[in-house]
Amino acid sequence: MMDILAAEIIQRFYTLLWPMTRISAFLLAAPFFSLQAVTVRIRILLALALTVLVYPLIEWPIIAPTSGAGVKELFSQVFIGVLMGLSLQVVSSALVVAGQAISASMGLSMANMIDPNMGNVPVIAQFLLICSTLIFLGFGGHAIVLRALMESFVTLPIGSPLEVQSLIMLLIDWSKWLFLGALLVAMPIMVSLLFINMGIGVITRAAPALNIFAVGFPAMIMAGILILSMSMPTIGFRIQSLWQESFDTVGRMLGII
Repeated sequence: MMDILAAEIIQRFYTLLWPMTRISAFLLAAPFFSLQAVTVRIRILLALALTVLVYPLIEWPIIAPTSGAGVKELFSQVFIGVLMGLSLQVVSSALVVAGQAISASMGLSMANMIDPNMGNVPVIAQFLLICSTLIFLGFGGHAIVLRALMESFVTLPIGSPLEVQSLIMLLIDWSKWLFLGALLVAMPIMVSLLFINMGIGVITRAAPALNIFAVGFPAMIMAGILILSMSMPTIGFRIQSLWQESFDTVGRMLGII
């Protein structure tokens, strides 16, 4: 009786291991879930909860993790989860690059050197990331991501061969939006601040006695905050379009769309 019970426990462990590996790898690399505020315990509990929810829906193969096929499958599940997480992480990285460019144009780059809390992340980038989080949750991005993760077990079942090269090429092609997305978000503000900076240069040239450091830096910061507040509706739409494009990319990777 004990032998039968032990064999059943081992069999359940073998079937639970593979979906939990993919889900855990996704939570490790995905934005929001990979923040330091989300501790390891929370990620483990969330991965276990999602695994328990998806476990009764699919017939799972029994693959021993100590065998050669099991080791290969373990790397495959980690690869799929990390690939999905990195695809979504491109949007957050694009906003960090955009915030860094805007902060440099406004003269807020020095805040990175004296901020003990945020470290090297620019102030404007933190603001854009908070707005991105609210937009992501506002149109149900978390539900879309979890649904794609659950559907990946149907389109890319456990034990199926992976086209690793094509998936990596798709991720590399999508990663160009790290710079294009940052350019779309930061370009209007950077161009406006460039013209303001040119105007301050003309004023300084006309009045050499005017202290550029006493007038220029406060003027650029105030103008940057004003232009940023006026540009927020456009920036919000662009952030939402970046998230939607990332969902489409993840869908193409998994074969959902």
